Amino acid sequence: MSRPARRTAEGRPEDHAAQEPASEPVPDPYDPPVPARELTAVSADGTRLHVEVHGPADDPAAPAVVLAHGWTCSTAFWAAQIRDLAADHRVIAYDQRGHGRSPESRGYGTDALADDLEAVLAATLAPGEKAVVAGHSMGGMTVMAAAGRPGFEEHAAAVLLCSTGSSRLVARSTVVPIPAGRPRTWLTRRVLGSRAPLGPVTPLARRILKYATMGPGSAPRMVEACARIVHACPRRVRHAWSQVLDGLDLEGHVERLRVPVAVVTGTADRLTPPEHARALAAALPNCVGLTELPGLGHMTPVEDPGTVTGKIRELVAGFVPGQVTGQEPGRATAHGSAHEQHGVARIREGA
Repeated sequence: MSRPARRTAEGRPEDHAAQEPASEPVPDPYDPPVPARELTAVSADGTRLHVEVHGPADDPAAPAVVLAHGWTCSTAFWAAQIRDLAADHRVIAYDQRGHGRSPESRGYGTDALADDLEAVLAATLAPGEKAVVAGHSMGGMTVMAAAGRPGFEEHAAAVLLCSTGSSRLVARSTVVPIPAGRPRTWLTRRVLGSRAPLGPVTPLARRILKYATMGPGSAPRMVEACARIVHACPRRVRHAWSQVLDGLDLEGHVERLRVPVAVVTGTADRLTPPEHARALAAALPNCVGLTELPGLGHMTPVEDPGTVTGKIRELVAGFVPGQVTGQEPGRATAHGSAHEQHGVARIREGA
C-alpha cells in the first residue's frame, strides 16, 4: 500500500517541489569570483600585467577601487573584498609581476612596483578619474613607492594600507621566535629568502603557513585559501621579491603619500608587526585612522574580510568625488573629527 500524500494546513496535497526548492550552492567567499572583464596592462619596461575588472565594469557612475596584493599572492587573495564590493563598485585587481597570471620579469624592485601600478591605473581609469587604492603587504609598499608620481597623483583619491611597512622588514619580523638581534635577523633572512620549493599543500605546510602569516584563531578554510595562493607562486619569483623586501627602504616616500590614508594591522602579525603600522600612522601627512585587529596575523583581508572591506567603503564614501555626502571630496574623514584621526581603533576579532 502506498503512503498517503502529506497535506498542507489547508488540506491540499503537499507540493514537495514548491515546498523544498533546490537551492544553489552558496559560493565559498574565498573562491575567486569571475571578472566582468580581463585586460593586459603594459608597464614601463614592457612587462605585461594581468588585470581583472569586477562589478559594473561599464558604469562610469560606479566608484572605482584598485586592489594591489602582496608578496607570493595573486588577485585571488582579494576574493572576499571583490565579492562584496563588486555589487556597487568597479573593482580592479591585478597580479603583481611574476605572480598569478602576470609573467615573470627580469626587473624586480620598488620602481618596478610603482611603474606597474601606474600602468594599471592608466589602463583601467579614465583621465582624471579618482579611485581608492588598497594595498596589502607588498601591495602597500607598491602604493608607497608610487607616492608622488604623476600617474598615481592623477588617480588616487585615498589609500588603505593593510599589514605593511616601509623599512626594516627582516629586522622587525618575529617569524623566528627568538629575541631581536643579529642571530634572529640572520635566521629570518634565510627563512624568508629561501629558494626551496614549497611543494604541495599538506597539513604540515598549512600549520607552517598559519604560524608565520595568520592569527592563532584563523579558521581552517582561511588557512587553506591562503596556502593554495602562496604555494602557487613560482619559487624564483618568491626568492627574487624576497631580496627586494630584504633591502626595502621607503621611509622617504611615506611623506609623499599626501592623500587620506587609513592603516590596518593585526596585533599578532609576525611578518610586519604592529610597530610598522604605528610608525606609518605617525609619519603619514594625512592619516585618517589606525585600526589594530586583536589576535589577527598578516593576512588581514582574509582573516577579517568584513573590517577590511568596510574600511574601503568608508574611504570611497568619504573621499571619492561624487560619493561624498554633505562635504567636499577630500575633506571628509573616515574616522570622525580631526582630533580623532590619529587615534587607534581596536576592533573585536571576527571574520
